[in-house]
Amino acid sequence: MAMLYMPSSFPAADLEAWFKPSARSEREQALSILDRLHILASKREDDRSLSYSLIPGFQRSLRHAIEGSGTHRTFGVPASEAESGGKRLSIEFLDQHARQQWESILFFMVSGAAGFQPGSVRMDVGPGTKKLLHAGDLVRTVHGTPRITKDGFNFVLQETNAQVWNLLIVYLKMVNELGMSETEVLSFLFMLGSLELGQDYSTSTLSDTQLSMLDDLSAMGIVYRTSKESRTFYPTRLATTLTSDSGALPGSDIGGSGKPDSKAQNKGFIIVETNYRLYAYTNSLIQIAILSLFTKLQHRFPNLVSGKLTKESVHRAVQAGITSAQIISYLTTYAHPQMQKSNPPLPPTVMDQIRLWEYEGERVEVTHGYLMREFGSEAEYRDVLGYAKDLGVLVWQNDEKRCFFLNDVAQIQAYLVKKKDAKRR
Repeated sequence: MAMLYMPSSFPAADLEAWFKPSARSEREQALSILDRLHILASKREDDRSLSYSLIPGFQRSLRHAIEGSGTHRTFGVPASEAESGGKRLSIEFLDQHARQQWESILFFMVSGAAGFQPGSVRMDVGPGTKKLLHAGDLVRTVHGTPRITKDGFNFVLQETNAQVWNLLIVYLKMVNELGMSETEVLSFLFMLGSLELGQDYSTSTLSDTQLSMLDDLSAMGIVYRTSKESRTFYPTRLATTLTSDSGALPGSDIGGSGKPDSKAQNKGFIIVETNYRLYAYTNSLIQIAILSLFTKLQHRFPNLVSGKLTKESVHRAVQAGITSAQIISYLTTYAHPQMQKSNPPLPPTVMDQIRLWEYEGERVEVTHGYLMREFGSEAEYRDVLGYAKDLGVLVWQNDEKRCFFLNDVAQIQAYLVKKKDAKRR
């Protein structure tokens, strides 16, 4: 910052005076990073002494950002009365919109594996958002139904801020495919982080890339527009907290009630007994859907669902890519305050059994048999393979390597001998 308004370059000798002699390696590392980021440049003066200066483009942009000057409007252009129509939306409405859109995304991720039918609950998730979830390997489509992956399960357990950034990183990786400029996309995202919640902003100074982004971000609940033709947009709390460590939405984490007045510290809602019975004090469809991924739910009341951790339910979760460590972590994180008084919160027998159920599915099963390989041609391989399938003795096959494994070879041997004799005649 001291170099920002310097009219000339800064001598290296003066810069060294700012550091302790013992911090030489840290100084060199910092200078190297600033050089690679094209923030700081070094040069030799006439007397061969070394000096440093800020890159002019960075220096000019940072000055404009701090002063709010220039014509580029770093912090957005507030909408005029004519553009906004004299009406301004409340912060409560914007929070509700952001929460509804984001929770729809989370519910879309978990609903398929949880057994919810696509039309049973309103899920306003656009095709662009679905494409992002698939591109990030957060969900996969199996027989036409979205199924959450291991990475997706990690995703839904994160704080909302982390979720938003993870999805935006996937978005950034796709900008070239979408025909957008990476620089403009990043610039717009950081601009959104500096905007004021509750203030509407004009779209008149936005580029084509940024206008296209508004449609995508609106579908995620990061911004709000009354329509695609609207000349203004509102940043929601998901946008204004992009560059801060504040909570993205009050009570929006997966353990909260989803209501603005829910207390963050009271997020524990799950009770697990030593007999594997589970009680969850919630009416949130997202929480119920997540629990059903690894729990056999049996009863549902207005503010309570009950079920049981079973071998079959845990195996089903493991087959979907969810690990025992993730299940235990989720149950521990959202354990009821009464359970949190114990250390560990979950009964040790329950944690051990969940791990054992996972290990059962990973055990190696030995099958005695015979490996068939080194076929003379693709036609010969297909012929013998088809015969093995018809006999019901095929255990495993690899078409690429032209080999397969059988649990009985007697009839296959007889078939090959018969074919060999037929060729000799």
